[in-house]
Amino acid sequence: MVMAASAVVPEVRVEKLLVAGLRGFCAGVVRAIDVVERALQVCDGPVYVRKEIIHNRYVVDELRGKGAIFVEEVDEVPAGSWLIYSAHGISPSVRDAARGKSLKTIDATCPLVTKVHLEAIHYAKSGYTIILIGHEEHDETIGTLGEAPGAIRLVGSKEEAEAVEVPDPEKVAYLTQTTLSLDDTREIVEVLKRRFPVMVSPAKGDICYATQNRQDAVKAMAPHVDALLVLGAPNSSNSLRLCEVGRAHGVPSYLIERAVDIRPEWLAEVRVLGLTASASAPEILVREVVDHAREKLGVRQVEEFETVREDVNFALPVELKELVKSSRPDLL
Repeated sequence: MVMAASAVVPEVRVEKLLVAGLRGFCAGVVRAIDVVERALQVCDGPVYVRKEIIHNRYVVDELRGKGAIFVEEVDEVPAGSWLIYSAHGISPSVRDAARGKSLKTIDATCPLVTKVHLEAIHYAKSGYTIILIGHEEHDETIGTLGEAPGAIRLVGSKEEAEAVEVPDPEKVAYLTQTTLSLDDTREIVEVLKRRFPVMVSPAKGDICYATQNRQDAVKAMAPHVDALLVLGAPNSSNSLRLCEVGRAHGVPSYLIERAVDIRPEWLAEVRVLGLTASASAPEILVREVVDHAREKLGVRQVEEFETVREDVNFALPVELKELVKSSRPDLL
């Protein structure tokens, strides 16, 4: 009888874990989670949430454990119930469906995503063709497309930017999904500007401050690490972009959802391991990875890699703020 050879587990000798000082939750994510938690405390009856409030399984499971009911579409929500819209934004058709069922809604859309929606409405009303740079299946892009489907052309690559057609090249504006890679977006915009020289740009860039800051932190860390772990989710655009940025700067980069996802074969030649967390990954999971590195990988040295600090906060949605004020002012 021939015995199967056992897999050889490579020896791991990581000496240092370098943790991005700028990591994890952004203001929009903090606000979205806060919306669900406060709604659970003040709403009269079950609280439903359309889609994942943010793209992180751990966070969604935590909120589900507190009583939130997650659904995919409005038709799953009983008439007259409370419904929260996720941080990624929605199209007008979703609002119409909610009104048709007399749902009591709370909008947790990130204000930076709302900005893109308002820009799309403005340019469409002004007769522009809007080129939206984004990923077709992402919830944020789907919501923005819904604001002006007849006026928007979706572009996700330089090749698509070369091929996109518009009725009037003199009346074109572009917008972007907020969680894209700055470098990839820049290349697409360069193609579009060459093709449409008078194209109108957003008054202020659409890629959110948190996405930019976290990508910049990875770029700064790259020369100091042999590999990079990105805490996030496979359906999180900003998580995937952080991996892409690391790889583009010569660092093997791996997306993980939990510490148990770390594979020894990734670390065989690694002496300094980098760690960052996407804008939708909670700090408790960062601590979990740090503990895992110490206890399972034998890492003795853990350092924070500081770049810039953030000081951004977003107010609660008006409808929730009024509800809290009238029923639980102690929560304000």
